[in-house]
Amino acid sequence: MSPVTQRFLHCFLRLKDEGRVRSARAFAAALEYLPQSWSEVMNGRRDVTIDLIRRAVEVFEFNPVYIFTGEGEFFMGKQRGGGFRLVSVVSAEKADEKIVHVPVAAQAGYAEGFVEVEFVRDLPTFSLPDYRFKLGTHRCFDVAGDSMEPTLFEGDRVVCSFLEPDLWETAIKNSHVYVLVTRADVVVKRVQNHLRDRSEIALVSDNQYYKPFSLPGDELREVWQVRLKISPFLNTPPAHQDDLTDQLKSLQDTIRAQSMLIDHLNQKVEKLGKS
Repeated sequence: MSPVTQRFLHCFLRLKDEGRVRSARAFAAALEYLPQSWSEVMNGRRDVTIDLIRRAVEVFEFNPVYIFTGEGEFFMGKQRGGGFRLVSVVSAEKADEKIVHVPVAAQAGYAEGFVEVEFVRDLPTFSLPDYRFKLGTHRCFDVAGDSMEPTLFEGDRVVCSFLEPDLWETAIKNSHVYVLVTRADVVVKRVQNHLRDRSEIALVSDNQYYKPFSLPGDELREVWQVRLKISPFLNTPPAHQDDLTDQLKSLQDTIRAQSMLIDHLNQKVEKLGKS
C-alpha cells in the first residue's frame, strides 16, 4: 500500500470517527466509487486513484497537501476555500498523469473561472521520459511576447510542476521563474515572494524594458514552477572554421594598421614640437 493510499485511509477513518459518514459503503457511494473497489483499497489490494482523491477533495474537503506530502491537517479549513483551486488532470491508461499543454490560444479560457474537466481534457497532452515528470501534476505553457528575453523567447514552451496553494508563502522562491495563473491571465515571470509580510508578489521581467509590478495574493489562482524549457530548433549551419580564421586575421590586420598610423602621427608631433 502506497503512502498516499495510507494517508487517504487516515482521512477516511477520521471522517468516520467524526460521524460524517456512516459506513465504508456510504463513503464509496458519496464519491461515486464502487464499494467492492473501495473494499480492495481498505484491504491493501488496490491504491487510490487521482480521480478518487479529486472527488474526496471536492465532497469531503480532504487536504491534498496532507495526502501527497504528509504535511498539514487532514481536511482543508473553511478559510482556504477562497484561494484554493482544484486542478484538473488527464491520466493515461496506466493511471500515470499526462502533461497537459496549454497553448496561447487557450490561455484566456484557462484563466477564466475554475477550469472544467472537459476543457482540460480537450487540450493536447504528452509525456516525457524524465523521471521528474512521472510524479505529481505538470503543465506545459506556451511563452507569449518578449518580456522574458533573453531567458525565454516567444514560441518557447515551459514545462512546470504544480505548487499547492498552502505552500505558496514558503515554497515560492525569490528570483525563480514561475507561470502564474491569475483571475484574468496566464503570465511567465521571475518573482519576489512577499506573501507573508505584504500579501503580494512582485513580478519581474528579464527584459528590462518592462518594469516590475506587484500582484495581490488573492489574485493568484494557480502557481506553476518552471522546470524545463522547450525551444524551436533553428536549422542554420554554423560559421565555417576557415571563415572565422579569415575574420580574425582581418581584425588583426586592421588593429596593426591602426597602430602603425598612431606611431606615425606621434613621430610627426615630436618633430613639430622640436621645430
